[in-house]
Amino acid sequence: MTTMAIPRPTESEYAPFFQAYVSKVPTGDVLAMLARQVEETAALVDGLSNERAEYRYAPGKWSIKEVVGHIADSERIFVYRALCAARGERAELPGFDENAYVDTARFDRRTIQDLVAELRTVRAATVSFFDGLSDDDLARALVANKKPYTVRALAYVIAGHERHHQEGLVERYGLNGRGA
Repeated sequence: MTTMAIPRPTESEYAPFFQAYVSKVPTGDVLAMLARQVEETAALVDGLSNERAEYRYAPGKWSIKEVVGHIADSERIFVYRALCAARGERAELPGFDENAYVDTARFDRRTIQDLVAELRTVRAATVSFFDGLSDDDLARALVANKKPYTVRALAYVIAGHERHHQEGLVERYGLNGRGA
Protein backbone atom coordinates (compact mmCIF):
# COMPACT_ATOMS: atom_id res chain seq x y z
CA MET A 1 0.00 0.00 0.00
CA THR A 2 1.21 3.53 -0.74
CA THR A 3 2.61 4.89 2.51
CA MET A 4 4.03 8.16 1.20
CA ALA A 5 3.28 10.63 -1.54
CA ILE A 6 3.58 9.27 -5.06
CA PRO A 7 6.88 10.59 -6.44
CA ARG A 8 6.71 13.06 -9.32
CA PRO A 9 7.56 11.28 -12.57
CA THR A 10 10.44 12.28 -14.79
CA GLU A 11 9.72 13.42 -18.33
CA SER A 12 10.87 10.01 -19.63
CA GLU A 13 7.91 8.34 -17.86
CA TYR A 14 5.13 9.72 -20.10
CA ALA A 15 4.49 11.01 -23.61
CA PRO A 16 5.87 14.52 -24.26
CA PHE A 17 2.33 15.75 -25.01
CA PHE A 18 1.42 15.24 -21.35
CA GLN A 19 4.19 17.51 -20.01
CA ALA A 20 1.73 20.39 -20.19
CA TYR A 21 -0.60 18.46 -17.86
CA VAL A 22 2.02 17.09 -15.45
CA SER A 23 3.47 20.59 -15.07
CA LYS A 24 0.10 21.77 -13.71
CA VAL A 25 0.37 19.42 -10.72
CA PRO A 26 1.89 21.21 -7.73
CA THR A 27 4.43 19.61 -5.42
CA GLY A 28 2.74 17.54 -2.76
CA ASP A 29 0.45 14.59 -2.37
CA VAL A 30 -1.12 13.88 -5.77
CA LEU A 31 -3.73 11.55 -4.25
CA ALA A 32 -4.90 14.26 -1.86
CA MET A 33 -5.02 16.63 -4.82
CA LEU A 34 -7.14 14.16 -6.79
CA ALA A 35 -9.58 13.84 -3.89
CA ARG A 36 -9.91 17.63 -3.56
CA GLN A 37 -9.86 18.37 -7.25
CA VAL A 38 -13.06 16.53 -8.13
CA GLU A 39 -14.87 18.72 -5.62
CA GLU A 40 -13.34 21.82 -7.22
CA THR A 41 -14.73 20.74 -10.59
CA ALA A 42 -18.10 19.98 -9.01
CA ALA A 43 -18.12 23.46 -7.44
CA LEU A 44 -17.41 25.07 -10.81
CA VAL A 45 -20.55 23.58 -12.35
CA ASP A 46 -22.71 23.58 -9.21
CA GLY A 47 -26.00 25.34 -9.76
CA LEU A 48 -25.79 25.37 -13.55
CA SER A 49 -29.04 24.82 -15.38
CA ASN A 50 -28.94 22.06 -17.96
CA GLU A 51 -29.35 24.73 -20.63
CA ARG A 52 -26.29 26.61 -19.35
CA ALA A 53 -24.37 23.33 -19.06
CA GLU A 54 -24.93 22.80 -22.80
CA TYR A 55 -23.13 26.08 -23.59
CA ARG A 56 -20.30 25.94 -26.14
CA TYR A 57 -17.95 28.90 -26.31
CA ALA A 58 -17.53 28.49 -30.07
CA PRO A 59 -19.01 26.36 -32.85
CA GLY A 60 -17.58 22.85 -32.85
CA LYS A 61 -16.35 23.09 -29.24
CA TRP A 62 -17.53 20.83 -26.45
CA SER A 63 -20.34 21.82 -24.12
CA ILE A 64 -19.71 22.07 -20.39
CA LYS A 65 -21.46 18.69 -19.99
CA GLU A 66 -19.16 17.21 -22.61
CA VAL A 67 -16.09 18.54 -20.82
CA VAL A 68 -17.19 16.92 -17.55
CA GLY A 69 -18.01 13.65 -19.32
CA HIS A 70 -14.67 13.74 -21.15
CA ILE A 71 -12.79 14.15 -17.87
CA ALA A 72 -14.46 10.99 -16.51
CA ASP A 73 -13.93 8.99 -19.72
CA SER A 74 -10.28 9.98 -20.01
CA GLU A 75 -9.67 9.17 -16.38
CA ARG A 76 -11.08 5.68 -16.91
CA ILE A 77 -8.69 5.15 -19.80
CA PHE A 78 -5.66 6.48 -17.91
CA VAL A 79 -6.52 4.30 -14.90
CA TYR A 80 -6.94 1.28 -17.16
CA ARG A 81 -3.46 1.93 -18.48
CA ALA A 82 -2.16 2.23 -14.92
CA LEU A 83 -3.94 -0.99 -13.91
CA CYS A 84 -2.44 -2.87 -16.84
CA ALA A 85 1.05 -1.60 -16.07
CA ALA A 86 0.74 -2.28 -12.33
CA ARG A 87 -0.34 -5.85 -13.04
CA GLY A 88 2.55 -6.48 -15.42
CA GLU A 89 0.81 -6.28 -18.78
CA ARG A 90 3.32 -6.57 -21.61
CA ALA A 91 1.05 -5.90 -24.60
CA GLU A 92 0.97 -2.41 -26.05
CA LEU A 93 -2.31 -0.60 -25.43
CA PRO A 94 -4.07 1.48 -28.09
CA GLY A 95 -4.61 5.22 -28.07
CA PHE A 96 -8.05 6.78 -28.18
CA ASP A 97 -9.68 9.64 -30.06
CA GLU A 98 -11.22 11.86 -27.40
CA ASN A 99 -13.31 13.73 -29.97
CA ALA A 100 -14.84 10.50 -31.28
CA TYR A 101 -15.59 9.37 -27.72
CA VAL A 102 -17.34 12.65 -26.91
CA ASP A 103 -19.25 12.58 -30.20
CA THR A 104 -20.73 9.16 -29.42
CA ALA A 105 -21.26 9.61 -25.66
CA ARG A 106 -24.30 11.91 -25.93
CA PHE A 107 -23.38 13.68 -22.70
CA ASP A 108 -25.80 16.53 -23.49
CA ARG A 109 -28.72 14.11 -23.01
CA ARG A 110 -27.77 13.72 -19.36
CA THR A 111 -28.05 16.20 -16.52
CA ILE A 112 -24.97 18.01 -15.32
CA GLN A 113 -25.69 16.66 -11.83
CA ASP A 114 -25.60 13.07 -13.15
CA LEU A 115 -22.30 13.71 -14.94
CA VAL A 116 -20.75 15.19 -11.79
CA ALA A 117 -21.97 12.22 -9.73
CA GLU A 118 -20.34 9.88 -12.25
CA LEU A 119 -17.08 11.85 -12.11
CA ARG A 120 -17.08 11.59 -8.31
CA THR A 121 -17.59 7.82 -8.54
CA VAL A 122 -14.79 7.43 -11.07
CA ARG A 123 -12.49 9.57 -8.92
CA ALA A 124 -13.21 7.61 -5.76
CA ALA A 125 -12.22 4.42 -7.60
CA THR A 126 -9.11 6.13 -8.99
CA VAL A 127 -7.89 7.28 -5.58
CA SER A 128 -8.59 3.86 -4.05
CA PHE A 129 -6.70 2.11 -6.85
CA PHE A 130 -3.59 4.28 -6.60
CA ASP A 131 -3.66 4.22 -2.80
CA GLY A 132 -3.45 0.43 -2.86
CA LEU A 133 -0.24 0.28 -4.90
CA SER A 134 3.27 -0.42 -3.69
CA ASP A 135 6.31 1.60 -4.71
CA ASP A 136 7.22 -1.24 -7.08
CA ASP A 137 3.76 -1.12 -8.65
CA LEU A 138 4.02 2.65 -9.14
CA ALA A 139 7.33 2.24 -10.98
CA ARG A 140 6.03 -0.33 -13.48
CA ALA A 141 5.60 0.80 -17.06
CA LEU A 142 3.96 -0.09 -20.33
CA VAL A 143 3.50 1.33 -23.81
CA ALA A 144 0.21 2.94 -24.80
CA ASN A 145 -0.39 4.73 -28.08
CA LYS A 146 3.26 4.00 -28.93
CA LYS A 147 4.52 5.97 -25.89
CA PRO A 148 5.89 4.73 -22.54
CA TYR A 149 4.06 5.44 -19.27
CA THR A 150 4.76 4.53 -15.68
CA VAL A 151 1.92 3.97 -13.26
CA ARG A 152 2.95 6.96 -11.16
CA ALA A 153 3.08 9.19 -14.24
CA LEU A 154 -0.52 8.32 -15.03
CA ALA A 155 -1.64 9.60 -11.60
CA TYR A 156 -0.06 12.94 -12.47
CA VAL A 157 -1.52 12.92 -15.99
CA ILE A 158 -5.01 12.45 -14.51
CA ALA A 159 -4.55 15.34 -12.07
CA GLY A 160 -3.02 17.64 -14.68
CA HIS A 161 -5.66 16.76 -17.27
CA GLU A 162 -8.46 17.76 -14.92
CA ARG A 163 -6.61 20.95 -13.94
CA HIS A 164 -6.29 21.79 -17.66
CA HIS A 165 -10.06 21.45 -18.10
CA GLN A 166 -10.83 23.36 -14.90
CA GLU A 167 -8.84 26.27 -16.30
CA GLY A 168 -10.77 26.02 -19.56
CA LEU A 169 -14.09 26.02 -17.74
CA VAL A 170 -13.12 29.27 -16.04
CA GLU A 171 -11.39 30.99 -18.96
CA ARG A 172 -13.47 29.85 -21.95
CA TYR A 173 -16.85 29.05 -20.41
CA GLY A 174 -16.89 31.84 -17.82
CA LEU A 175 -17.58 29.58 -14.84
CA ASN A 176 -16.81 30.83 -11.38
CA GLY A 177 -18.41 28.22 -9.16
CA ARG A 178 -21.50 30.25 -8.41
CA GLY A 179 -23.78 28.89 -11.11
CA ALA A 180 -22.50 31.45 -13.60
